[in-house]
Amino acid sequence: MNFKELEQYFLSETASVYEEDEVISLFYMITENVEGWSRSLVLINKNVEISVKKLETYKKIIYELLQGKPIQYILGEAYFYGLLFKVTPAVLIPRPETEELVEWILDTLKGSTTKISSILDIGTGSGCIAISLKKNLNDTNVTALDISSEALLIAEENAKLNNVAIGLLNENILDYDGNETYDLIVSNPPYVKMDEQPDMHTNVLAHEPHLALFVSNEKPLIFYETIADFASKHLSEEGKLFFEINEYLGKETADMLKLKGYKTIVIKKDMQGKDRMIYCVK
Repeated sequence: MNFKELEQYFLSETASVYEEDEVISLFYMITENVEGWSRSLVLINKNVEISVKKLETYKKIIYELLQGKPIQYILGEAYFYGLLFKVTPAVLIPRPETEELVEWILDTLKGSTTKISSILDIGTGSGCIAISLKKNLNDTNVTALDISSEALLIAEENAKLNNVAIGLLNENILDYDGNETYDLIVSNPPYVKMDEQPDMHTNVLAHEPHLALFVSNEKPLIFYETIADFASKHLSEEGKLFFEINEYLGKETADMLKLKGYKTIVIKKDMQGKDRMIYCVK
C-alpha cells in the first residue's frame, strides 16, 4: 500500500464516525507524526510503498480513532500557542479557548506600565499556560501548581521540550497557603458542573481526566472562590488575576470577585461568542 492508497483506506475505514474533511485533516496530522513529513511531502511521496511495520502503526491509530480516543492522546502531542506539548490522559488536551486566555494576558501586559516579575499558574495540567507565558516573558519567574504529581511530570517534560525553566508545586489549592507573592495569578480550574455532562462529547467524558474538568452542582465556583481568597493574600498590590470560566457563570464569577474586593473586573468572550475569561485587579 502506498500513501495515496492509505489516505483512501483512512477515509473508508472511518467514514461511519468522521466527516471526510476531518479525516483528511487527521490523515495529514498523523503522517506528520509518524513520518515527520509535511502535507506537501506526503503528496510528493504519494506513490511510495509503506513498510509492513508502518502500516501496522497506521492501522492501530485507525482502531483507536474508531474507539473514540482523541487524536492528541493517540499521538501523544498537541500544539498550543505555536508550541508543541506532550499530552497523556493524565492532563487535559489544550483548548483553543485557553490560547485566547494566554493571548489576552500577553496583550494586557503589553499595555501595562506595571512590571510583572512573577506568575503563578494554578491547575497547570500539561503546563501549556505557564510554559507559553514563560516563552513570551523570558525575564518573568513562572511557577506551575497542580494537585496531580503525574500532571506535573508532564509539565516538567514540556518545559524541557520548549526550552524554558518553570517552578513546579505539587499542591492542592483548596488547602494550600504558601508564603510567596506574585504579580499575576492565572487559572483554568475545573468548572464544568456535573449536570452539564450530558451535553459533552463522549470522547471527552471517556478519556480526559475528570479531576481537571468537573465540580459539583452545589458549589460550581469553589475553585474560583478559593483562588480569589488565595490571590487576595498572595498577589502584590495592583496584581492581576485571570481565569478561564464556565460560559454560564460569568456574572456569578464577576459578582463573587466584586464582593471579595477586586476591581477592574472584565469578562471577555471567546471566538465562539461565549463568556470564557475574566480579569480583575487586586
